[in-house]
Amino acid sequence: MGTSHATAFAKINLALHVRRRRADDYHELETVFAFLDQGDSLWMEPAEQFSLDLEGTFGRNLADEDYETNLICRAAKLHHNGVVPPVAFRLNKRLPIAAGLGGGSADAAAALRLLNDKCEVPLSTDELHAIAAQLGADVPACIDSLPVVGRGTGTLLEPIENDVSGLHCLLVNPNIAVATGPVFKAWDGVDRGPMPEGSARSILLEGRNDLEPMALKICPQIGIILHELRGANPLVARMSGSGATCFALFDDAEALQHSAAEVASRHPDWWTMTGRLR
Repeated sequence: MGTSHATAFAKINLALHVRRRRADDYHELETVFAFLDQGDSLWMEPAEQFSLDLEGTFGRNLADEDYETNLICRAAKLHHNGVVPPVAFRLNKRLPIAAGLGGGSADAAAALRLLNDKCEVPLSTDELHAIAAQLGADVPACIDSLPVVGRGTGTLLEPIENDVSGLHCLLVNPNIAVATGPVFKAWDGVDRGPMPEGSARSILLEGRNDLEPMALKICPQIGIILHELRGANPLVARMSGSGATCFALFDDAEALQHSAAEVASRHPDWWTMTGRLR
């Protein structure tokens, strides 16, 4: 087995409707996951014992994390029935942490894909999803990294017509981490109605993100980002997940590049990434 590579694709929520707070303190959600064709990069090769090397813009943010709590290590251990496999992972962390992009979830899913590809008897998709659900609400959707409806806490997946593939996407983050827990805790408990039915594009156009007002109170810079993005007349500009990253989607590359250049010139301290939806 030589070195193998996988991209941990950045996740965005085209819409995110919060319906109720459950007895277990989690929230009942309706969302559509979509994925950029860019993200973190993960390499794996055989080794005498497990290791994880971190590099990239945000790799140092994970340097003090214990192996037992790191999602890549936990994914590897679950995939191998509780035993950490003798492989060396190297992660180029390009996605900001606590950013609403599912970066850690995408990393875990990429690790599962790499390990499964090298198995003599690979696990089924259902088995991979079952492992993924133990790692976090976004991880099952990150296994295939294609548009899908998520219900429950996000782990109950349903197919959806993918008519957003190829849309040009600009991601913007103010380089401020926004933890998921406080945003959900601040939700006001008001059910603002179900997510629309239809294709991914129709839900994108008609849906909303119910966590946006709560995240704005914690990180007001989100409002500045959305104002900037909407000034470029995108198809949609919206916050992803629990923030602070926002996305703008465009039908053509020229509009995307113009918007990205404007953001970079006005706010050089912000993090940005461009790509296309898968």
